[in-house]
Amino acid sequence: MQRKWFQYWFNSPYYHILYQQRNDAEAEFFIDNLTKYLNPEASSKMLDIACGKGRHSIYLNKKGFDVTGIDLSAQSIKYAKQFENNKLHFLVHDMRRLFYINYFDVALNLFTSFGYFDTEKEHVNALKTFRKCLKGDGTLVLDYFNTEKIIRNLNHCEAKLLDGITFNITKNVVDGKIIKKINFDDAGKIYNFEERVQAFSFADFERMLTKAGMIIQSTFGSYALDDFEESNSDRLILICKKA
Repeated sequence: MQRKWFQYWFNSPYYHILYQQRNDAEAEFFIDNLTKYLNPEASSKMLDIACGKGRHSIYLNKKGFDVTGIDLSAQSIKYAKQFENNKLHFLVHDMRRLFYINYFDVALNLFTSFGYFDTEKEHVNALKTFRKCLKGDGTLVLDYFNTEKIIRNLNHCEAKLLDGITFNITKNVVDGKIIKKINFDDAGKIYNFEERVQAFSFADFERMLTKAGMIIQSTFGSYALDDFEESNSDRLILICKKA
């Protein structure tokens, strides 16, 4: 089977150079607000789906929770493993494949770590997997960009100089996907990567979650947990339960 863009790009050291500005303060602010809202038991088991290098997982664990982070990127998990303890574990795992069943109190899929697959069926199957890993009264938190605002403010062309590398970035909407092409050269070698993320709306998520046997309980539009407004919210944050 041909490898997909996310299997190459997220495992590349250049991915982490380009996105090095993602700060822990923003992640911690979101987690603080989220845990205050959800008010999980101190003994809660949490699953961080597509955890990257583990910034959300590590902070949740600092708050006392038992956290498992999974990600497809072996490089990210290798980095995250240095922070492991008896209540913090990281594993290389594909979110589309079944993990523990009826095990977690909270599953989190944060920072637009979804929408990567080619078909709606694949996305629904991933959501079904998220559902199965939760206990009966478990909660799924899904954090996506607000597609309408992203498309309206799309910066079609930009260049970023980071660590001596000029990343040339173009963004376009093609066939319902937001496609970001990333081109650069390093030490005389030319690299080309891309990100292809589905332009899912709130209605799309509502439909897919229903198919996956889940219902949306609450909706927020920012990491401060402000109300979601389709025209100008930065994020689409969905709090979901088993139907």
